[in-house]
Amino acid sequence: MITLDTLKEYGADTEDALARCMNNEDFYVMLVGKSLGDANFARLRHEIEAKNYDEAFSAAHALKGVVTNLSLTPLSEPVIEITESLRAKDTAKDYGPLLDKMDEQLAKLKALA
Repeated sequence: MITLDTLKEYGADTEDALARCMNNEDFYVMLVGKSLGDANFARLRHEIEAKNYDEAFSAAHALKGVVTNLSLTPLSEPVIEITESLRAKDTAKDYGPLLDKMDEQLAKLKALA
């Protein structure tokens, strides 16, 4: 079950996120739970593998907004790096390790649920 304590153990900056959620713990935990099913995680990997970098940027940018606003730091780190590399049009970058790190962090977060 996702709680503030499990999110803190995961590495989330819960104090920062709670401030964005008007200190409403239930609302914050609900938003984290909803974020776990965000289709942009799969879409990002698919678009990068298909070399559709503009579409990949769109998915990455959306994810960046979600995970940073929820202060899910371990997950936001690879998402931010992917987003900024795509923003810079870095099509030569090997995104595989970053996507794997993103998936690994997402799996850890899902395991809390």
